[in-house]
Amino acid sequence: MNKVTLPWPPKQLSPNARVHWAVKAKAAKIYRADCFNLAKQAGVKFEEEGKIHLFVDFYCPDKRARDSDNLLSSMKSAIDGLADALKVNDSRFVIHPFVRDEIIKGGQVVITISS
Repeated sequence: MNKVTLPWPPKQLSPNARVHWAVKAKAAKIYRADCFNLAKQAGVKFEEEGKIHLFVDFYCPDKRARDSDNLLSSMKSAIDGLADALKVNDSRFVIHPFVRDEIIKGGQVVITISS
C-alpha cells in the first residue's frame, strides 16, 4: 500500500473562490508540480492493471465546516500530479474522500493508494 502526504490545497483552487482565471491557473500549475514531486519523493508506485483506489483523508487547518465535494474539487491538480507520478491515466482512479475530525496546523491531505 502506498501513501503520500500533501499540503493543503491553495485557497485559489476552491470551487468557491472568486479569482481571476490566470491566478487560478498559476496556483493549479504550482500545486500539481508540488504534488508530483512529493509523490515521487514518497516513492509511490502502482503497477497493477485495473482501477486504483485513492483514499483521500483531509485534515483541515481549522474548525470551519467544509464540504467533501468542494475539498475534492480543490484537489484536481493534486490528483493530476499523482497520476503523472504514477504514470497512469487518472480515469483509473476511484476516489474515496473523508474529512477527518483532527485539526492539523496548516492542514494536510493524506492519500492512500490501493487496488
